[in-house]
Amino acid sequence: MPEAISEKIVGGLPTPAKGNKLHYFSGATLQGKKAPSGFAVRITAAGTRSFVLFHRFDGKPYWETLGRWDENAQGGTLTVRDAIVRADKLAKDLRNGRREDPRPERTRRLEDGNNPEGFKIGGAYDWDAEEEDREQKHPGMLDIFLDRYCRKEKALRSADQYASTFRRLVAPDIGDLLVFGEGRLRRSHVVDMLDEIEDESGPVMADRTLAYVRKAFNWFAARNEDFTNPIVKGLREAGSNSRDRTLNDQELRDLWAALDTVEDVPDCFPRYVKALLLTTTRRNEAALMHTSELEGDDWTIPADRYKTKLDHLVPLSAAARALIGEKPEGANGNSWFVFSSTNGAKGFSGFSKAKRELDKAIAKIRTEADRDPMPHWVLHDLRRTGRSLMSRAGVPSDHAERCLGHVIGGVRGVYDRYAYRDEKRAAFEALAALVSRILKPESNVAELASRRVS
Repeated sequence: MPEAISEKIVGGLPTPAKGNKLHYFSGATLQGKKAPSGFAVRITAAGTRSFVLFHRFDGKPYWETLGRWDENAQGGTLTVRDAIVRADKLAKDLRNGRREDPRPERTRRLEDGNNPEGFKIGGAYDWDAEEEDREQKHPGMLDIFLDRYCRKEKALRSADQYASTFRRLVAPDIGDLLVFGEGRLRRSHVVDMLDEIEDESGPVMADRTLAYVRKAFNWFAARNEDFTNPIVKGLREAGSNSRDRTLNDQELRDLWAALDTVEDVPDCFPRYVKALLLTTTRRNEAALMHTSELEGDDWTIPADRYKTKLDHLVPLSAAARALIGEKPEGANGNSWFVFSSTNGAKGFSGFSKAKRELDKAIAKIRTEADRDPMPHWVLHDLRRTGRSLMSRAGVPSDHAERCLGHVIGGVRGVYDRYAYRDEKRAAFEALAALVSRILKPESNVAELASRRVS
């Protein structure tokens, strides 16, 4: 146990390579002031030093932040002596019961779901960020599970795998859903997420994601009696059957009409959904389309982000090319993500929230037209729909399969990304033409009638 502490000692503490590290000074003295038990200095990878006090509430550990050191390069408010005085007062208040709930305010918000935006599922939180930035972002349930269970309680070697899976696959779909109350996570949301993951990344990844999410939900359910775990036995079996859903003509018309009227979605979302059908690509492949991948009317999805690990050439039809849009305000040079809600800085995410708004718009259209509700569908169904429409448009099966990037048996050994380029371009143009006829059936009938007359 250190016998002394000073400004020089705090300034000389080593900076961790990543994350943050605690240096305890319980019982250390400075100018006649003795630090209480649990007093520590927290140092982040950025070198920021803050003072904390460790204590327990209801058997659970908490590290309550007292404030930043005033000699930080980023600034602060506390000298070492001021921090000891504040820690001593807090420790006495805790011992004497002068605080009804000794948990830090941020912790109370997280555990009780009482933050301004509601307590969310989360899963994309940066625990290495500065503490002030973390508080602004309101970490969700999965974020707390990662920090407390994976990194602290169990110190799992697989913690980074959990974090990566939550960030890439879980947060974009269900991260913004609430843990409690109206708008909370439901079983159908989990099933939809797993369907999308299986379609895009395969059944193994879907099973792994389910295992990680189930572990997190069980952990939280053991800590909070008000949380109902939506994952039940047999859920994966029910959700893992091979899907063959395609949208029919009327559903496509309703979808397009909804995309033109939907509110509370990013501006890029309607263009993005239309591109999924017209390019027959997977959800993340289109979401991360970047101008560096475009050359004229050709879009090459690089091997490192394509499922087959081969470059995939998509000759863009005129209709698909029109969806790319103009250069976003603030974009650097000629480099930006085509479908972005951050002015081209990042590819589109937040699929789940936008999809729910789209479903509401479709439901409104079908209700007003006195049609039955639209059967359940996911974004990946547009890829299957595009493949089906190609066959309907007379595209040879071999060409259509290449448009979807499927590896044709016997040709993998010798690979040329530009093979069948013209055939694929003709296939995508045929797809776009058929979609156009489906969307405007009345004008097509009138055109055919006029041709017969002439």
